[in-house]
Amino acid sequence: MSLSLYVHIPYCQAKCPYCDFNSYAAASWPEADYVSALTAEMEHRAEGREFAGQRLRTIFFGGGTPSLFKPESIGTVISAADRVFGIESGAEITLEANPGTVDLAKLAGMRAAGINRLSFGAQSFDDATLKFLGRIHTADETRAAARLAHRAGFTRLNLDLIFAVPGQSRAALIRDIGEAAVLEPDHISAYNLTFEEGTAFFADMKRGRIVPLGNDEQAAMYAIAREEIARRGYPMYEISNYARPGCEARHNLTYWRAESYLGVGAGAHSFALSGNESSGYGRRWWNERLPAKYIGAIVERGIAEAGAETIDFATGASEFVFLNLRLRAGFALKDFRVRFRSDFDADFGARAARLFEGNLLERAGDRIRLTERGLELADSVFAEFV
Repeated sequence: MSLSLYVHIPYCQAKCPYCDFNSYAAASWPEADYVSALTAEMEHRAEGREFAGQRLRTIFFGGGTPSLFKPESIGTVISAADRVFGIESGAEITLEANPGTVDLAKLAGMRAAGINRLSFGAQSFDDATLKFLGRIHTADETRAAARLAHRAGFTRLNLDLIFAVPGQSRAALIRDIGEAAVLEPDHISAYNLTFEEGTAFFADMKRGRIVPLGNDEQAAMYAIAREEIARRGYPMYEISNYARPGCEARHNLTYWRAESYLGVGAGAHSFALSGNESSGYGRRWWNERLPAKYIGAIVERGIAEAGAETIDFATGASEFVFLNLRLRAGFALKDFRVRFRSDFDADFGARAARLFEGNLLERAGDRIRLTERGLELADSVFAEFV
């Protein structure tokens, strides 16, 4: 048995107006105290029954902006993870980074610390779009950062793109995709801009200061992303993710396959499969969101759990279906039977029948997956299984 570890670093130099992640703009941050808290939380969780004896197959440093931390701090967390859990040989260890926060020395230091995969929030290669999105970097800084990453020895590199930005044209999206591919990442993520409640963009939309692109135009841009990224050698394997064959994000596959993962840090979520039918399907919990409260809770009691829920088998089956349907390959019916000792058609037959009839789902041998039309209406499909 193995699991994935998510490490949340919540600090940013500036809060992007579209971001609804648990992140906080700060001029400085308690780096040493936060690293100590992360280490203590891992030590506590390693002693619990949920993850006993499980080694780490992936680690993901997300945020926030993890690249604001020193390589030595990241190395301390990785070393602690190896000490308390054990890291499998060949484990994927990813760090999210803002292109404007790195140089060759920092990237080389991250590589020496144990990071073997980088994910840059490029978002666009148009400086006006970057300014609208509130990004602190320029397109040239992304180009430079990607080249420096290769020089520092990183062969695993993801670039994030955002499309359907108000004022963005289809031609501009194609240019962004082309610019990203030229930098030779092995993975590209492309996300439709969304206006999440609680963000500055959501407030501006409600006041009429920002007008989102129409649904038809957003759908057209999504179709362009799917076609153009794949055409450049990055087949789509998940709704928003594309990779060279064999270079899929192994950490994120843990989420989409509804497997166990431990999240440490402020606001981090965790999920553990039960392995014991009498205990239900699994358990999910989440940490204190505010970094100061998180650190204080860890110092006081070793954990910062702010809430939890037990997942029953019916809920687990629903989550398994809609998470796996995010994958282009969908899921195998035999995997559903093994996980839930039940039959998909018996559990979801009536709901699934409507989706098959509407050409939103299809069967491919033993697998069920979204159709092309289903990809465009994925949220409506997922809602049928919630």
